[in-house]
Amino acid sequence: MTVHADHTAAIDLVARALDQAGEVLAGVEPGQAALPTPCASWNVRDLVEHLVDEVGQFAAVTAGGTRGPNRPLTGDDWTAAYREQADALLAAWRSPGAFDRVIVFPFGELPAAWTIDQQVAELVIHAWDLAKASGQPTELDRELGEHVLGWAPGVLTGEVRGSEADGMHIGPEVAVDAEAPLYDRLAALGGRDPR
Repeated sequence: MTVHADHTAAIDLVARALDQAGEVLAGVEPGQAALPTPCASWNVRDLVEHLVDEVGQFAAVTAGGTRGPNRPLTGDDWTAAYREQADALLAAWRSPGAFDRVIVFPFGELPAAWTIDQQVAELVIHAWDLAKASGQPTELDRELGEHVLGWAPGVLTGEVRGSEADGMHIGPEVAVDAEAPLYDRLAALGGRDPR
């Protein structure tokens, strides 16, 4: 488990992951909403809706609250909706005591500082998903990708993988060449086929 001693560096990591996902989201064309994504049951709009909602949920728990029901995305200004939630998440991490909190998950409690890496991983992998689905470049921020690739193998273990029929959203790891591009390896680790 990684717990960040340097809060400034940790918050910067979240900010960069939020910005990267936001830039990819802003590059999605309105006519691409119905396109399929690497997330099997989601089209582009579904993925954007999940991303906006998940960032809002991250903000709620980081601020000391709890996860609520999924909130549907309203309107067509996806970028503004995303930025509002992204700003809320950064404000939550910058609030006094944020790194000292304990976050309650369905499977147990973890230090809030641990969730930094989980949030960054979700943002980075979904940025790739959205870039892939919308025809944007998929070789994204190298440092963010390497950070997630270093963190995820110890966390994305068999217990958190499965089929959607099992209620799981992370499929089995996909085999790729060890020399494949960084984000292809990251996508494969996240249960996506990068081809």
